[in-house]
Amino acid sequence: MRVKGGFTNRRRHKKVLKRAKGAYSANSRCYTHAVEKNDRALAYAYKHRKMKKREFRALWNQRINAAARINGTTYSRLIGGLAQAGIEINRKMLADLAISDTTGFAGLCKHAIQ
Repeated sequence: MRVKGGFTNRRRHKKVLKRAKGAYSANSRCYTHAVEKNDRALAYAYKHRKMKKREFRALWNQRINAAARINGTTYSRLIGGLAQAGIEINRKMLADLAISDTTGFAGLCKHAIQ
């Protein structure tokens, strides 16, 4: 005897269609289109979680470089100098310091240059 999907299929379809809410046209109403859109959306979400980290590090580097140039050095010389001076501070904190505490950042620059 043939058994139809019934409850199981309906539950799976509802889950997919609920996730596809907000998509344009049939992509939010038609199950087959919604499945494709969900798959792409999940793939992009995964990829962009990784890219977000890259983009923020690049932003921090730009901020550090801008602040370093104001203090008479460059990004690479600053990072190299901090490493030689034994000052371990990550780029996120360094960028925050460059924006919020310019005098403290200037002090770090002096240590790095010497």
